[in-house]
Amino acid sequence: MLDIKFIRENIDAVKAGAKKKHIDVDLDKLLAVDARRRELLTETETLRAKQNAANAKIVSASPEEKEALLADMKQVKEEMAKGEEELKTVEHEWQALMVQVPNIPDLSVPEGASDADNVEVRTWGTPSNFSFTPKSHVELMQNLDMADFERGTKVAGFRGYVLKGDGALLNFAVWQFVLDHFVKKGGFTPMIVPSLVKRVAFLGTGYLPQGEEDLYKTQDDDFLAGTAEVATMAYYMSEVLDKKELPLKFMSFSPCFRREAGSHGKDTKGLMRVHEFFKFEQVVLSEASHEESVRLHEELTKNAEDLLQALNIPYHVVVNCGGDLGLGQVKKYDIESWVPSENRYRETHSSSYFHDFQTRRLNIRYRDDEGAMQHAHSLNNTALATPRIFISIIENNQNEDGSITIPEALRPYMGGREKIEKK
Repeated sequence: MLDIKFIRENIDAVKAGAKKKHIDVDLDKLLAVDARRRELLTETETLRAKQNAANAKIVSASPEEKEALLADMKQVKEEMAKGEEELKTVEHEWQALMVQVPNIPDLSVPEGASDADNVEVRTWGTPSNFSFTPKSHVELMQNLDMADFERGTKVAGFRGYVLKGDGALLNFAVWQFVLDHFVKKGGFTPMIVPSLVKRVAFLGTGYLPQGEEDLYKTQDDDFLAGTAEVATMAYYMSEVLDKKELPLKFMSFSPCFRREAGSHGKDTKGLMRVHEFFKFEQVVLSEASHEESVRLHEELTKNAEDLLQALNIPYHVVVNCGGDLGLGQVKKYDIESWVPSENRYRETHSSSYFHDFQTRRLNIRYRDDEGAMQHAHSLNNTALATPRIFISIIENNQNEDGSITIPEALRPYMGGREKIEKK
């Protein structure tokens, strides 16, 4: 959430930011509602001061004066009740408009309406060039008895899957590889966080109200998160941090759930767009400095690239255009890994920074060196998500006989084996 004072003083910049993000929000209406809200607050405070002054006079007033004061107080009380009732309605409308206001994208964010307009920043590795026609991960995994999509659908419904045999072992190997990588790297606190999270955490991180259609909801009005970012950010909700501890860095893991509501007919087979998956997420809280946010953003992105390079997966990094940014993101990179069967890159990682957009909503603050209270800045990045990453691991390492060469980085977690072969 942006500061209302900032919105008032920089309305043209906020409007330009919303336009660049292709987000429709009535900012003129917000300013009108905000003006009425401030009027009502002033009127209410004036009436309350008048009531307090009358209460002080009553103590020493004569019977005649008391009667007059009580009559005045009755009128003041009625006016206050009326004003407070209107203020309650206006506050609700004001809050509903405020949570729709998008953060302003960085000047380096390119113009564009969708992911088709994202701009390539760099590439790593050479896309696999086979002497045979490469198979899809679905065919490879089924032939090697690593996954069962038919029974997965029978059990879980549309987009269901079951990992089995070497598919399950590969999953655990990737998890342990990621965890060991970050433990050795140091600086990150490993966390296992809930995926069943209260509504306030989704509002705070910016996934509500706009993204509700993509969330699974419980009968108690809680939600299942599509990323460990939500619970990790809410961990310090309504707390004051110690500046000396910043930046706070977390490597958070959780099951994740997404309805994929906006992807009907897309990637209906395989592991690209499943409803249930697992993610390691880098989440950072830092001091309120744009320069520090930019530095950490590049650092988190590099961490994710290091993992892909260790797995020897060709990829490229794109900077997301305005229309492909979420409500709170100032800037975002997507890392897209090479998929041989489709002869293109597909998104496997996202890396974003938000300034104080999330922390203002979640009320996460710290005292700066002068003792003034500041909202922290926040960042997040997909370290690795399974099972989606298996698409690139399996397809890029396939052999003509249908076997899969296990990346060297994963072999210690697969019993030292070099290949996954048909038994």
